[in-house]
Parts: sequence; C-alpha cells; structure tokens
Amino acid sequence: MPKSHVRKKAVYTPPQKTTTVKVSPRWLAPVMVASWLLGIGWIAAYYVVGNTGPVFGALGNWNLLIGFSLLIFGVVLSTKWR
Repeated sequence: MPKSHVRKKAVYTPPQKTTTVKVSPRWLAPVMVASWLLGIGWIAAYYVVGNTGPVFGALGNWNLLIGFSLLIFGVVLSTKWR
C-alpha cells in the first residue's frame, strides 16, 4: 500500500506582546472624589437647611438633582480610572 504525502506545517510563532499599560490622568482621582463629596455635601446641606437658605430656597427641589448629578458624575469618572 502506498504511503500518503505528509503535509509540512509552518512553525508556530506566538503573537508579539505589545500590551501597554493605560494610566489615568493625574486629575481624575481628585476630581472624582471631590465630585462625590460635593454631591453628598450638597444633598446633606439641603436636608439640613431646607428651603430657607438663599441658595437652597431659590432652587427648591432642583437641589436634589444637582446633588445626584454630582454623584453620578463621580461614578462616571470612576469608570475611567485605571
């Protein structure tokens, strides 16, 4: 019985590792933490002062939107942190 032809395979070469470590900008962490603290502080101050202060009284319930927007902004920044 005749032998079948043997196929020659190319030698396996693994792909080159060209991974670069991504580094977040230096301003990201302080802005993220400041945004969290400002958001929590804004909401807490609104609940303590109520609608009697000059800033909080004029905005009414929009103060909650401002506080939660600052908190959400901090969370969005935290997704960019490496």
